[in-house]
Amino acid sequence: MGIRMIGSIIGDIIGSIWEGKQSKTKDVELFNEYSTFTDDTVLTLAVVEAILEKRGYQSEIIRYYKKYPHAGYGHMFKDWANSSKPQPYKSYGNGSAMRVSPIAYAFDDLKTVLKEAGKSAEITHNSPDGIAGAQAIALSILMARKGSSKAEIRSQISKRFRFNIADGVEELRKYNIENWIVNGTSVEESVPVALLCFLDSDSFEDTIRNALYLGGDTDTIASMAGGIAQAFYQKIPEWILAESRNRLEEAQLDIIDRFNNKYGIDYLEP
Repeated sequence: MGIRMIGSIIGDIIGSIWEGKQSKTKDVELFNEYSTFTDDTVLTLAVVEAILEKRGYQSEIIRYYKKYPHAGYGHMFKDWANSSKPQPYKSYGNGSAMRVSPIAYAFDDLKTVLKEAGKSAEITHNSPDGIAGAQAIALSILMARKGSSKAEIRSQISKRFRFNIADGVEELRKYNIENWIVNGTSVEESVPVALLCFLDSDSFEDTIRNALYLGGDTDTIASMAGGIAQAFYQKIPEWILAESRNRLEEAQLDIIDRFNNKYGIDYLEP
């Protein structure tokens, strides 16, 4: 069974209990009884189903929202999803980037990935930042799974987008603490942080721990970073996978497994 597209969901589940917080060390328990999936997972699965069933992103995202209405959505998104005639609302939040990872696994060429990432974003996040955030995460995942180096990924993202990615996790943590900065929910505040969590890591697990250590919007930052890390490292510790799957519903596991049976390969660590 493939597990290729689950790194972003694992990041969401682990990050859920740290949202709005910051761990004092990277050596923390990754799961507890309150660890759960949030809107990041729900909307990622909506994109998965849209791809599998060849349906529109908007219709599937609204359908999944109504199936899981209490997963922690923002108020503007809820107003959009409950509208009789949903219209994009120029959001520059990270909601477009948190749900994009399946696109980078299902499509293989740069042009298509960027186009589909934009399509999935613009139904709600039709701002330059909203679209750029989704495209940056999708491009990073595509490059990672095709064997690009971290230097190449950093270079391409820097050339195509205006994100300022710090040099290291410790450097960013120190800067944020000194300046009372919390990694927020906007694309500008969170996508470069997610990219750094991956770039300054040595494994999938270390990527997720970086997100908890930097704090803020941890579920979404860890979700975005986890999608890239899995594509790059191509390994997820079995115990992390098992703990995460135990927190998902059977219907959710079924759609993940269907997608991975079509597009994935087994990335478990031996």
